[in-house]
Amino acid sequence: MHQPSPFHSGVSVSAMSRRDLLFRSGGGLGGIALAAMLSNDSLRAESSAAHVVLKQPAKAKRVIQLFMAGGASHLDLYDFKPDLIKYHGKPSDFGEPVEAFQDGLGPWLKPAWDFKPYGQCGKMLSDIVAPLGAHADDLAFIHNMVSKSGIHSQATLLQNTGFLLPGFPGAGCWVSYALGSINENLPSYVVLADHRGFASNGVKNWDAAFLPSQYSGSVINPSIDNPIADLRPEGHGAFINAESEAATHRLLASLNRDHQADRIEDPRLEGRIRSYELAAGMQLAAPEALDWRSEEAHVLKLYGLDQAPPVWPAEINAAEESYFFSQKCLTARRLLERGVRFVQIWSGNDNGFPRRNWDSHEDIERDHGPLASGMANGAAALLTDLKQRGMLDDTLVLWTTEFGRMPSTQGGKGRDHNPYVFTNWLCGGGVRGGVTAGESDSWGYKPLDRSQQTTVYDIHATMLHLLGIDHTQLTVKQGGANRRLTDVHGHVLTDILRS
Repeated sequence: MHQPSPFHSGVSVSAMSRRDLLFRSGGGLGGIALAAMLSNDSLRAESSAAHVVLKQPAKAKRVIQLFMAGGASHLDLYDFKPDLIKYHGKPSDFGEPVEAFQDGLGPWLKPAWDFKPYGQCGKMLSDIVAPLGAHADDLAFIHNMVSKSGIHSQATLLQNTGFLLPGFPGAGCWVSYALGSINENLPSYVVLADHRGFASNGVKNWDAAFLPSQYSGSVINPSIDNPIADLRPEGHGAFINAESEAATHRLLASLNRDHQADRIEDPRLEGRIRSYELAAGMQLAAPEALDWRSEEAHVLKLYGLDQAPPVWPAEINAAEESYFFSQKCLTARRLLERGVRFVQIWSGNDNGFPRRNWDSHEDIERDHGPLASGMANGAAALLTDLKQRGMLDDTLVLWTTEFGRMPSTQGGKGRDHNPYVFTNWLCGGGVRGGVTAGESDSWGYKPLDRSQQTTVYDIHATMLHLLGIDHTQLTVKQGGANRRLTDVHGHVLTDILRS
């Protein structure tokens, strides 16, 4: 971790690097020292060092984000609205002009499933997410989330990067950059995408953008034989052996460092060097970390992974969704145990029809049913597992989506996009469970108090706060502005924090 100095205020990513210090404080001698530094393994320490000084005690040291791609319906999962049952089928009246994405302003539509109270807090949850009821007293719900956009590409970027347009780092990139790596042989930020493909924007959601490239998310697919692309030689590379590979690494390191010595101010090569070093380390560490099948029988049973994997059917299948989402959840726990800082688990891809995401324009029950059931089974198992291992106290779990869905019908069975209000929940890592902070109105159309609404900036500010970081101080100079994850917004959600 960088220490306060006359050259550095002790805050943030603008902290002076060791190479800057050598050049500015030592002149020619600094250059000589720098050359020596580039010729040894201290370069690795530079790439993994923390870039902030923690401003308050950290309650969490790692994060799992569960992202439901396509727009999960708060009304059918978590945000119970009796009026939708009472007035089901009657013409909708919002009391104001409504701009809908696909004109989904039909009659009021009741929830697709019944709701029941859970936990001492009495939280009302839908039957389709009933497994999460066992953790109702651990969850903090936020029902007055709002988005700036009802378009998938923009809204998804906003929830991941804090901006509507591409070119900005994902939240996991900022966390990795700020706090550095715990395990040099594993990425600090891992993305477990939907097993069928990427969601809207793909890699733009986890790209490091103007941060050093080594802080981009590393995509891992635990459902295939080679979870990490290009980590091992292909079959036609049988001539490669351990000795020749080690020699190649030494040669690449030598060439890259010689090249970098003349290009001190260009961070791209350093990122490339770090990626090679990480790849070499992952060849040793990743196979063990990703071997979830080695877990004890009771753990596999907890996650529902004690059965043979289902074959992907033509239609969405609840058993498939539960198996593969649970597989990612167990993999996430193993990665966090081994020092990964930030793991993002995705449900839903962007590959059109048959629909394999949460964008339920046509039929909420048909599309949300398997996805929600699978998510709830996997997430509930994950929370149970983390708690049993004593990891939930310092692991922040965040459930989110890009926007909600309208309380009126689209085509009789579906719901249109609703950026005006939706739901997030948080758990663990300093979060006070069994509470609801922020409510939606009686229809679940907009926040109940329209002067009080929660944005992704508040979620990100709270996440960083729990990690010990002041979100206003985590900045990088880019394009003439001090860029940060929360842009110029964001407040810590104190109502959901443990004292």
